[in-house]
Amino acid sequence: MSGTSAPRYGTPNWEMVGSWLELPAEQDGPFWAVNLMDYRELADYADGRETTLTGREADDVYAPLGPLAEIGAMPAFAADVIDQPLGTPSYDRVAIVRYPSRAKFFEMQRRDDFLELHVHKDAGMASTIVFAAHPVHASELPGGDSAHVLRVRRFAEGQQPAVDPTGVTPVAHFEIEGVIVGDGRTWDDARFDRVDDSALALLSETAGVEEQIIIVLGPSELDDLAASVTTAAATN
Repeated sequence: MSGTSAPRYGTPNWEMVGSWLELPAEQDGPFWAVNLMDYRELADYADGRETTLTGREADDVYAPLGPLAEIGAMPAFAADVIDQPLGTPSYDRVAIVRYPSRAKFFEMQRRDDFLELHVHKDAGMASTIVFAAHPVHASELPGGDSAHVLRVRRFAEGQQPAVDPTGVTPVAHFEIEGVIVGDGRTWDDARFDRVDDSALALLSETAGVEEQIIIVLGPSELDDLAASVTTAAATN
């Protein structure tokens, strides 16, 4: 998402974005943008330029660390996907950024330095879901051999999900405010956990969950997720 243009990698949620634009400053505050990224095999630039970059490499060129720092945002987490037992499309990477406010998010979308970089994201990304989330709890990722698993879930109407099976150790839990850019689906929460192999096989049949994406994460490129939550008050 950038400016007022429609990105090729997903559909902006104009209804939610419009409500954000009308939000009084005293009601604004931090939110976490969780990105599920599905890369093109080869980058495809809208201006037709020739390139040998893969989709991932184009997204690495995009990485807007400068603009994020300028608006006071905090990159909080990044890791590759090594397995996806459930859900489509197949994602390649997960990344999370804490924004100080929705107003600062819009400010970044208008920055020239961000717009110059964004062409690389548009070229590299086949599809993405970006949702705004708020932490229920977050802790440091514990050590161990069990898998680091992300679940993005939509609950069955009028139901709450069943308790997790033995072998699931909670790491972080986020409630989803809404999808910023996506494919029309809605989601209720996102959970990061350590999960034993035996428990992982059971998660796809969680009672009370209508649809979910289950992603097994590789070693973290960046993991300041717990710190991004504990220091959030200092951004206001």
